[in-house]
Amino acid sequence: MIDKVSPAVSPAAWSSPAVDRADIGSVRTSQVAAPVVGQPADFASILAKAALSAIDTLKAGEATAISGVQGKASVQQVAEQVMAAEQTLQSAIVVRDKVVAAYLELSRMQI
Repeated sequence: MIDKVSPAVSPAAWSSPAVDRADIGSVRTSQVAAPVVGQPADFASILAKAALSAIDTLKAGEATAISGVQGKASVQQVAEQVMAAEQTLQSAIVVRDKVVAAYLELSRMQI
């Protein structure tokens, strides 16, 4: 089931000099702003939040897999985290494909 989208990343987090836009993984949930009542979040913020969540899920799956190899995590924990990471990756691929298809459709439009 798809979870509800939570508050988006604040634009101030992207413009701060401490955050490099090329390294989206450096932005963490501590930089997520609370939503302003009555103000809808823009698409870029929601997409950035989803990307950060996907990165965190993939990193958690990798860390759990390493812990499983070291004998610190059970097989069930490893399987759950790897399956969550796989689902996240598949979702990201679908979103990427839809964005590329939309871009190609827009590029074919006559001005």
